[in-house]
Amino acid sequence: MAEKQIGRITHFYDHISVGVVELTGNLKVGDKIHIQGTHDDFEQEVESMQLEHENIQSAKKGQAIAIKVSQPVHDNDKIFKVEE
Repeated sequence: MAEKQIGRITHFYDHISVGVVELTGNLKVGDKIHIQGTHDDFEQEVESMQLEHENIQSAKKGQAIAIKVSQPVHDNDKIFKVEE
């Protein structure tokens, strides 16, 4: 499976398990992502995303979005899109 980096974590809200992602590529609900950092290394499907507190189905390069994460993440963790 190929992976392409599409962003990085800039903040984590632990009380709601949401990570803020600064995108360098496109992302949509249903995509499989790999989150990797010093403390983290896991894969998950994107189940929901928000932009300025509004639910969205897709996001583009340059946007800062919030995604629900299945495990805690840390600032500067890299986000990869998993291409099957």
